[in-house]
Amino acid sequence: MRKNSQAKSSRKPANPVKMPVSVVQPPPVTNNPSQHPYAGIDQAMRGALARMTGGVSPFALVETWTDWALHLSRAPGRQLELAEHARDNALKLAHFAAKSATGSDSNPPFSPKAHDHRFTDAGWKSPPFGLWQQSFLATQDWWDRATEDVRGLRKQDSDRTRFLVRQMLDTVSPSNFPWLNPEILAETARTGGRNLAEGAVHAADDWLHTLSQTHTPPPEGYQLGKDLACTPGEVVYRNDIFELLQYTPQTGEVQAEPVLIVPAWIMKYYILDLSPHNSLINYLVGQGFTVFAISWCNPTAEQRDLSLEDYRKRGVMAALDAISSIVPGQKIHANGYCLGGTMLAIAAATMTRDGDDRLASITLMAAQVDFTEAGELLLFLDESQVAFLEDMMWAQGYLDRPQMARAFASIRAEDLIYTRAVQRYFLGKEDLPTDIGVWNADTTRMPARMHSEYLRGLFLENRLSAGRFAVEGRVIALKDIAAPMFVIGTETDHIAPWKSVYKTRLFTDADLTFLLTKSGHNGGILSEPGHPRRHYRVGHRPEGALYVDPDSWFAQTEPKDGSWWPEWINWLNANSSGKTAPPPMGAPDKGYPPLEPAPGSYIHQT
Repeated sequence: MRKNSQAKSSRKPANPVKMPVSVVQPPPVTNNPSQHPYAGIDQAMRGALARMTGGVSPFALVETWTDWALHLSRAPGRQLELAEHARDNALKLAHFAAKSATGSDSNPPFSPKAHDHRFTDAGWKSPPFGLWQQSFLATQDWWDRATEDVRGLRKQDSDRTRFLVRQMLDTVSPSNFPWLNPEILAETARTGGRNLAEGAVHAADDWLHTLSQTHTPPPEGYQLGKDLACTPGEVVYRNDIFELLQYTPQTGEVQAEPVLIVPAWIMKYYILDLSPHNSLINYLVGQGFTVFAISWCNPTAEQRDLSLEDYRKRGVMAALDAISSIVPGQKIHANGYCLGGTMLAIAAATMTRDGDDRLASITLMAAQVDFTEAGELLLFLDESQVAFLEDMMWAQGYLDRPQMARAFASIRAEDLIYTRAVQRYFLGKEDLPTDIGVWNADTTRMPARMHSEYLRGLFLENRLSAGRFAVEGRVIALKDIAAPMFVIGTETDHIAPWKSVYKTRLFTDADLTFLLTKSGHNGGILSEPGHPRRHYRVGHRPEGALYVDPDSWFAQTEPKDGSWWPEWINWLNANSSGKTAPPPMGAPDKGYPPLEPAPGSYIHQT
């Protein structure tokens, strides 16, 4: 039966706090009467410059380098330490070179980072390739030391300087050049240069797709609705923002409370419905739940004015209204992934404030409600950078697919950009298709206004956890959320770091279970039973319990082998009221008729 903690949801909301201003500022416009008469010229110029730089602010880059250099210039002791570190690295290289020249075995003094796969070929262990590799890694090691925190230097500028140095060093890695890479030389000798010819074809094909911005169709065996996103169901509601999918029951009885999946809108929903064996949605249906999922539209320039409030009210709330009509009289288990989880938290806090107690539980998967530790994506964001992005979106109406893809890929450029480029362009190898690879290439756009509000209100100003985020003119508070919560972080997440996700415990008072699973932002969520080498940690915080910091929690929580999915299913069952007959598909008499088979039409928008 449902836990007693849900009874708290029926309490009256606290006195609302009036907000005299809107939540966030909208993107810049040219028809504001308070602007000077030539503001349109400035806006057009800014938009053109932003498109030329791909939305990257050169002013932010100059400020970063200047801040680092000036603070280092007033630290002669630190300069001496860096000079000594350079000397030590040079001596290590010289010793390694001497040993290699005489044919003696010598352990390399420098090692690639754990996620760096550029030097895995055995040829890098033999001279002269080993020396080139070690020289590069020694330089990388010195710059890592040089960009450590300096007194007075903003940590963001220190981290951003390290990031920029890493980007520059990655362009000159010896692994990128055919005449310095032993793997490329060996493959060229073996094939008589055929690998380079095939790589040139791949490069030309990729270049044409980049210029034309055409969408590459999924390869054979990865067709949407047939091989991927193929859990049977129906579209039971559609508006201009989303389609609501209801999945066909697979069991004779289902839990009375249905489940709503709220995915991120930066990518398509079917990361949670990939191949049948690793589809979280298919697993949920098979475990006896009535499952609904939102499939967001891929917005165009005409939808540039869609706001965060549109995604809440005409997205999440419209979906809840539809489900309440199809499955009347039942509360709803809501699950939000990534940005969808952030939006779900906003919606849940608003519902509690307004006396709406329809949520049976809330699950947040790799979703943040506080953005002070938002990972390496935060390095891209300050006022200048957001302004450049707004200028670029003003010119085109949205943040486009390649711009988002570059931002995500640059976080792990050595692996996601350069290793792939070597494999594809110099070794002539085709990208082997995978379900998650096809999904990853099926990117979406972000409407200009919504993305600006998200960056400013959440990332830059962190209004949600600070108690300054207003919905319909009134502030909401995460601590008002009464439904039990299940919060999931992933160990190596660079988009939503697990310690940032963990802070949900700091800003809420409800009964909360926190689970930390192995792998990253996507791989950790796709952790189906039977997946090899998986583990997770899970802990429960009763309503009103004292806060435990993430490091202490990690140290005192033992890992469990296997998938976290059954753990979550058990938690959902414990917060449900029991089994009943499956509800009908849609509710035609209430305005929710089945419109077409899942996965619907929005998933195919390019």
